Amino acid sequence: MRELMWFAIGSGSACVLCAYLLPDAYRWPSALTALLLAGIAWLLGRRLDRFAAMAVALLGFALGVVWFARFDQAYLQPAAALDGVTQGITIRVTDYSQETNYGTRVEGSITLKERSFRVLAYLDETDPLAPGDQIQGTFRCRVTTADGAENATYHQGKGIFMLLYQTGKTVRVNHAPDTWKDLPAKLRREIKQLLADCFPADTFPFAQALLLGDTGDLGYETDTDLKISGIRHVVAVSGLHVSILFALISIVTFRKRFLTALLGLPALLLFAAVAGFTPSVTRACLMSGLLLAATLFQKSYDGPTALSFAVLVILAGNPLTITNAGFQLSVASVAGIYLFSPKLRQWLVSLFGDTSRKGKKACFVGWFSGSVSVTLGAMFFTMPLSAMYFGTVSLAGAVTNLLTLWVISFVFYGLIAVCLLALVWQSGATLLAAAISIPIRYVLLLAKGMADLPLAAVYTRSAYISWWLLFVYVLLAVLLISRRKEPWIFVCCVCLGLCAALLASWVEPLMDDVRLTVLDVGQGQCLLLQSQGRTYMVDCGGDRDTDTADIAAEELLSQGIPRLDGLIITHFDEDHAAAAGNLLSRVDTDLLILPPEPWELAEHTDAEVVYADRDMTIAWGNAVIHIFAADYEGSGNEKSLCILFDTEKCDILITGDRDMDGEEALLENPVIADVDVLIAGHHGSKYATSEALLERTRPETVCISVGLDNPYGHPAPELLERLASWGCAVYRTDSHGDIVIRR
Repeated sequence: MRELMWFAIGSGSACVLCAYLLPDAYRWPSALTALLLAGIAWLLGRRLDRFAAMAVALLGFALGVVWFARFDQAYLQPAAALDGVTQGITIRVTDYSQETNYGTRVEGSITLKERSFRVLAYLDETDPLAPGDQIQGTFRCRVTTADGAENATYHQGKGIFMLLYQTGKTVRVNHAPDTWKDLPAKLRREIKQLLADCFPADTFPFAQALLLGDTGDLGYETDTDLKISGIRHVVAVSGLHVSILFALISIVTFRKRFLTALLGLPALLLFAAVAGFTPSVTRACLMSGLLLAATLFQKSYDGPTALSFAVLVILAGNPLTITNAGFQLSVASVAGIYLFSPKLRQWLVSLFGDTSRKGKKACFVGWFSGSVSVTLGAMFFTMPLSAMYFGTVSLAGAVTNLLTLWVISFVFYGLIAVCLLALVWQSGATLLAAAISIPIRYVLLLAKGMADLPLAAVYTRSAYISWWLLFVYVLLAVLLISRRKEPWIFVCCVCLGLCAALLASWVEPLMDDVRLTVLDVGQGQCLLLQSQGRTYMVDCGGDRDTDTADIAAEELLSQGIPRLDGLIITHFDEDHAAAAGNLLSRVDTDLLILPPEPWELAEHTDAEVVYADRDMTIAWGNAVIHIFAADYEGSGNEKSLCILFDTEKCDILITGDRDMDGEEALLENPVIADVDVLIAGHHGSKYATSEALLERTRPETVCISVGLDNPYGHPAPELLERLASWGCAVYRTDSHGDIVIRR
């Protein structure tokens, strides 16, 4: 019995329960109940192993709850006490700053009640900051564990429990003395510079991402190609990279156990530090370290036990790491490989007949069955997690991994060689980088080719695809517990189920005469107008450009729409237009309608570009889109284009970010009359959606595209009172998510 494995399962379950579901008041009773049940199971386990395993798991659960409660008391509660508080704070910078649209973002640490807390600070200043710098100023504190906090689980999983927003003038304090803690960040920056000096511009971003996990320069199109083709994991530094490094160390040391341990342990520690001690890398390095120790002392190595040990060590440092998507995917991948890959490999080998004799066929069968079984085993648990976190199920992933992973190892070794050679011979390193760029271009070209294939991926924005994925795992469970295994029947059922799900996803929107979709993109706006087989999008901007583009593109692709009939941009504010470029890299459009102002995107599209300097209409069937140009001399918001979607069954009015003065100018147009649906202006600002507009249009339904916990206080209480007085049904993306209105 693997006691440590069962203990880790219990502890991990406790962390999941405490992090997501279990209220504080129920923690101690749950721990005591688990201890009592563990005692009963231990007594029964003297004769039955299954009860012994249950006892260990329950003990792990009880101790996991106790440890989580203790961590909450020591770290989370002191930080939570400052939520919403504005005060003077001194931050010691721990990494290099990054520019944002509004200033600078930097990680650092502060001291609170004699404990060090990691923080993420957002500054108005744009001066670069380096590890060891100290900044002092007035900040508004936002605790990531607070309800509704943006990206809460992402920050918690990294050990960051507080966000700081500058509210006053920030003063740089003298540089603090360098410590060993600053070395990894500085080394990471030096490696990045070496790569930038040696590699061509087209391959440097991938080289940097593969070696350091830094995808900041990768570009939206390349990142999307990797995600759709199913190999995005190669640029998220994880266990794959550690295994490649471990293999290199074994080769260099000729597998001499003492020499391998002597070189391997420091190398693994350094690599984990340079990678930022991310949970996935830390897990892999701990497991590799155990393998080195087992080899050194000539002890047996058990993979599941090593995985359990790594999980326990990481959760002991921060139990909220259990919420980190990378950690979950890393553990799930290894667990799937241990559980399913051996049997999958045996089955694949059996398909080729007798391969007992050595030769080319035996070598090919061994490589093919090993590669495919590991890939499929890793996907068993990671596919539903990827679908949940990223909304994408790559159907091309197994093939793409088979065609590229053998190259990744050589590229990784080449990157290390380039960095080492650059220290002594820059020209030689540049030549080597040029050679390494050839397989990098192969990977990028293959990823793009696979991503461009029809149905390379499907998206869980369609409920039918989500149900299909659940159906697949129910079939898998039936297959695993069946005495008679029929894999081909399973494959046929999966394919038929996918066809049915895709057909339903594509046909269902066509059943509506009129369809309005208000996509939840945070503090921004992205709308779909659909009728009689045509689709127009109004605006494409939100909290993050890449996320907004993904949401918009995947909504369209889920409905089988690879090309828009038109994209209308009301005005060029980032929360309305910034994601349009990324969207058009995935979904084409026939028509691009813009305000009469120059815009860079218009020069890089094949669509027909129309500048709406006067009112215009687009008509088909019994539907008409009226586009009202701005003849009002005011701010940029007041010059927003307005759209009236006029159909027999539903009229929809969109006013962009116009405030009351701009609305007054709009009301001079006699076309504006009663409407069924009104998109509240300026995300629910109190200065928009005036009494005059409501009196003229008398909408039954008002939709507000607004971000959760946004800093502007939208939607304003004054607006909500106005809408209530007119008896409007109100739907908000911050409360309801995506809003779909069908007629």
